[in-house]
Amino acid sequence: MKRFDAINRIAEVLTEELVICNIGIPSKELYHLRDRPQNFYMMGSMGLASSIALGLAISQPRKKVWCIDGDGSILMNLGSLSTIANVNPSNLILIVIDNESYGSTGDQYTHTHNNTNLEIIAEGAGFKSIVKITKGEKIKNILRDLGKGCHFVLIKTKPGSALVNNIPLKPIEIKNRFMQSFTKN
Repeated sequence: MKRFDAINRIAEVLTEELVICNIGIPSKELYHLRDRPQNFYMMGSMGLASSIALGLAISQPRKKVWCIDGDGSILMNLGSLSTIANVNPSNLILIVIDNESYGSTGDQYTHTHNNTNLEIIAEGAGFKSIVKITKGEKIKNILRDLGKGCHFVLIKTKPGSALVNNIPLKPIEIKNRFMQSFTKN
């Protein structure tokens, strides 16, 4: 399974969740698979999807917030794991797709290819709910079954990116339609 396959399975179970998606090709893949106003596609700020998702979860406690992040981005901002685990919002699922590479820049290896173990880091940061998925067919059921809480979900995939077009929206359009998706209620 590659990241595209994992994102496809995640997209299939989305209902009303607010989604912050990692920078670069993961955002383009999600856009291609299931564009919707509740998706916020990161542009130009690698490593910050998890921090933005935490802020959103705090500010919108009645909404479910999912963050689709990558191993490279999480490694750039490991401090976010401690902050998220200590704030412990009851409405956040942090999904880290670990393909052991920087997929948007040519699949150079990240440290998870060697000795770095993200679920152990998440445990040390204080996450109480940690799930590791290695088989694509389990993604949908696991995500559907997660109840309230602050969850760290690690999905192991192979390197590789889908050939998808750029997102045809300007950053301000992405921001405005995303904000309108949950502020008009």
